[in-house]
Amino acid sequence: MQDASSLKRWWIYQRERFPVVANGLLIAVFSGSAVGYSGLLRAEAAPSMRSFLVAFVSVFGYFLHLRIADEFKDYAEDVKYRPYRPVPKGVVSLRELGVLGVVVAGIQLALALWLAPKLGILLALVWLYFGLMCREFFVKTWLKAHPLVYMGTHMVILPLISLYAMACDGVVAGKLLVGGAGWFLATSFFNGVVIEIGRKLRAPKDEEVGVETYSSLWGPQKAAVGWMAAVAAGGIATLMAAERIRALGIVAPVAIVLFGIATIVAVRFWVKPTTSRSRLINHMSGAWTLGIYLSLGILPLLWG
Repeated sequence: MQDASSLKRWWIYQRERFPVVANGLLIAVFSGSAVGYSGLLRAEAAPSMRSFLVAFVSVFGYFLHLRIADEFKDYAEDVKYRPYRPVPKGVVSLRELGVLGVVVAGIQLALALWLAPKLGILLALVWLYFGLMCREFFVKTWLKAHPLVYMGTHMVILPLISLYAMACDGVVAGKLLVGGAGWFLATSFFNGVVIEIGRKLRAPKDEEVGVETYSSLWGPQKAAVGWMAAVAAGGIATLMAAERIRALGIVAPVAIVLFGIATIVAVRFWVKPTTSRSRLINHMSGAWTLGIYLSLGILPLLWG
């Protein structure tokens, strides 16, 4: 009976804070694209299934760590302003989340050593940056006063995670960094910004006290412009990355169509920032990211 109760508690937590299926799909495409792009850059043998598997599980673990870290970081504010969330309600405890984080780290390390021991070094590098993020780089007050710098420093974790996923192929093949990898890492950075702004962009009536959003910080119109700027920057990085693997014929049409749809969505919100239109931007952020990663590292590999 206790086991059933525990499963129910974790089911509630994942549903509300870290949907396994939805996040798993995005992470599978993201990690698969990174591994595939590394293989395309090498232009030799295709990446092994072991590389894809280790990259997926490890990247899933990284994103779960980010969610767990947020639970710790935001606990005091959640208790005060968002008591409806699972942790303040007592559905799961911070201690349980901490234990889960340690177990996941152990799995990541075991997989890295199994695939290629040298991956352990890069794994430690990502963990180090993650640890600095958790401590807000020891300048929390200053970062909070500079939102763009705060977002930028935290988004750096995404290129690092991309680099690790690429290394799951590159280290095994003996070619971790080859020409063009930087553009894929830049794409990961800007796609992270797209997701970050998109999920924190709300209609004025939906703003909550104690909940920081970019629409409340900048105003809905400026936030929409910022979101589109991130989409545009990500699109440029994507096309540059595609050119390095000679896949513009596949990537450019996808990027152009998605950019056009994103522009329409952003303009509609800019004109009239309603709840439904803010949700559409959030959904479009996911669609943009999925489409870009599918076209950049997976479809060229399948069609090559």
